Amino acid sequence: MPLDQTQPLIYLITSGATTTKTTPSDSEFSNILRLIEAAVAADVSLIQLREKELSGRVLYQLASRASAITRNTSTQLLVNDRFDIAVGAGANGVQLTAQSMPVDVIHSKVSSEFLIGRSTHSLAEAQIAQKGGCDFVVFGPVFETQTKLIYGPPQGIEKLQSVVESVDIPVIAIGGVTLSNVAECFTVGAAGIAAISLLNDASTLKEKVAAIRKAKR
Repeated sequence: MPLDQTQPLIYLITSGATTTKTTPSDSEFSNILRLIEAAVAADVSLIQLREKELSGRVLYQLASRASAITRNTSTQLLVNDRFDIAVGAGANGVQLTAQSMPVDVIHSKVSSEFLIGRSTHSLAEAQIAQKGGCDFVVFGPVFETQTKLIYGPPQGIEKLQSVVESVDIPVIAIGGVTLSNVAECFTVGAAGIAAISLLNDASTLKEKVAAIRKAKR
């Protein structure tokens, strides 16, 4: 299903709280499913399962159960990096990094409806992603954030704008996005925002989604 850009794209990324020892009976597993239920109820655009420590078996189980929640809704489910698990579990797509499987290989194995996003940290990376056939890019970190320090200092609003103006696919801003600065991202043309901490509380998710949408108007 193509991205619906009639509303700002709101991209929830799970926190990665699971570990190699997590099983489907553990609380961190069920907490993710509850968050996904809340995200569907709030009409969140995209969800990325970013649980890097899970075994392939448990990640498949999580993705399968998550896919059952998002199926036939406007919320699309992506799996971080693991194209094989995304396809097997019936997810809507995959979120790639610079080290992931080549996009053309994925395209050769899936229908045109399968979403392929790529995480980027420079204009050159965003342009490569577009040329390779990605449906959208996530660009950042735009603002200062502890979780993205490994990718260097904040890119800033001006670099975000440069990326937006240089590619023809949706650009989703990430990194330090809060309710107080989200409007800045939309002002320079970002199609949406992605976040972990901002969107990982099921009890406040609906209100935050409404506030983000209001910031776009």
